Amino acid sequence: MMVKHEIMKTKQTILEKKVIHSSTYVSGSEAVVKCLLAEGVDVLYGYPGGAIMPVYDALYKYQDKIHHVLTRHEQGATHAAQGYARISGKTGVAIATSGPGATNLITGIADAQIDSTPMVCITGQVPSHLLGSDAFQETDIVGISTPITKWNHQVTKASEIPEVLAKAFYIAKSGRPGPVLIDITKDAQFEKFEFSYKKCESIRSYNPVPKIELSSVKTAAELINAAKRPMIVWGQGVILGEAEQELTAVIEKAGIPSAWTIMGASAIPTSHPLNVGMVGMHGNYAPNVLTNECDVLIAIGMRFDDRVTGRLDAYARQAKIIHFEIDPAEIHKNVKADVAVLGDAKESLKLVLPLLKANSHPEWHQKFKYLYEVEFEKVIDKDLHPTKEGMTMGEVLKEINAQTKGNAAIVSDVGQHQMIACRYANFNKTKSNITSGGLGTMGFSLPAAIGAKMAAPEREVISISGDGGCQMTIQELGTILQSKIAVKVVVLNNEFLGMVRQWQQLFFDKRYASTQMTNPDFITIAKGYFLNAKRVTKREDLAEAVAEMIASKDAYFLEVCVEKEDNVFPMVPAGASVSEIRLT
Repeated sequence: MMVKHEIMKTKQTILEKKVIHSSTYVSGSEAVVKCLLAEGVDVLYGYPGGAIMPVYDALYKYQDKIHHVLTRHEQGATHAAQGYARISGKTGVAIATSGPGATNLITGIADAQIDSTPMVCITGQVPSHLLGSDAFQETDIVGISTPITKWNHQVTKASEIPEVLAKAFYIAKSGRPGPVLIDITKDAQFEKFEFSYKKCESIRSYNPVPKIELSSVKTAAELINAAKRPMIVWGQGVILGEAEQELTAVIEKAGIPSAWTIMGASAIPTSHPLNVGMVGMHGNYAPNVLTNECDVLIAIGMRFDDRVTGRLDAYARQAKIIHFEIDPAEIHKNVKADVAVLGDAKESLKLVLPLLKANSHPEWHQKFKYLYEVEFEKVIDKDLHPTKEGMTMGEVLKEINAQTKGNAAIVSDVGQHQMIACRYANFNKTKSNITSGGLGTMGFSLPAAIGAKMAAPEREVISISGDGGCQMTIQELGTILQSKIAVKVVVLNNEFLGMVRQWQQLFFDKRYASTQMTNPDFITIAKGYFLNAKRVTKREDLAEAVAEMIASKDAYFLEVCVEKEDNVFPMVPAGASVSEIRLT
């Protein structure tokens, strides 16, 4: 009896162990999904293939918890993840198979890196025993992506997945955000292990947010208080740091005219009286010219990109430079700062605010107003109220402004229309300007607008692109069709690669080499994807067409045929200083 009892007890123990085993042991592919759920991921963008198929099989069981959006190209998946991240402030997620699937992510990863967008990309890889053998669809995606990721890692054991993915999400979002790529071999996706997950909250030797030195804050405040002609230029760091209120408080208390980089647009409403416009190659006349007349230049969450500075040896040489920045690598990289305030923008501005004296600088503001009037007469009025027969891109943006009342999120592509959209779109709320700034990726707009609309379904999201950029990712109309995403698509068609043509006209004696476009019938293509679509060729039809687009509860495709050889001014020519900006 005792032997029988021991046998029964042993069987019971084995059964209990099997229950524990079956409830806590999962495959690497299911572990990936569980990690995503633990990080709060509810939508991801991707395209299946052989090396990532086990993860897709695991996703099939979790369809009620994670919405997978099947894009029509892996590049579209990264841009959609970017759009999702930029408007939500969360980390976007893209997924692809090995080989060409992984390499098709590269453009979006590079775009996210230079524009500081938090994104986690997960790629499948050939089985670990085939690594280095040139197996079918094997590519060294870790080696390829190393220069354009904040961090990357290859997983060859299932047990590594929880810790690696936890680190991936922490690194992507912390400090100055950026993209992370995790490559997982196929055998690691099949292998089973005992799963547990713990969110990453720190990594040894990684300090994403520098400690603010109070002495530098005090010195910055003293310079600002003593300034006669101060000027602020803010960038996307304000938006990423959620420092919009703090920036507004600083600007209003100190009475400082404030301009923005293309990536900083919308942090402060367009209508704010101290918002003096955009700096940079196609920015506003006043802030560009007066950059070289201010006595203190306060840069907040921006990196002195070449499109902002023009000739570095002629950029704000007369001014004391104060640089508020979270990334130590950006300090003194392009422009030497007299005072560097390292740290989170929100916290830094909170500390400097009580040290500032109330001020107004009326004479200095008058200079901005005068130069704005010059720009209005020579450029803005002609863009928004044209007298010529052909429509301008500016008047299309003016009509969109009127009918959305500045509440839409504008997702622009790259080219002339991008500069026009950034110059003339009205923004009432933050995270409303989504564009490819640093990399300048044509084709960004359409898939990024898909991600933005999914992250903010209550907002009107409008993609603005040219006829060239639109055709680079036009297949993502299929994603709109399948996923029923009510994004509005506006194509400003001038039958040219407009920005390149402008340079050819101004600097290459009108030799329009390979810039004229023979375009398809965009409306027929859009209707082929079962989208509501309309083409506008006459000014008198524009308002009604935009109204119809805005009123639509579904996706809408609007093509507007604009003047073929319009140019975007003002313009800082390549190699010129910001004070040499051209109005014609």
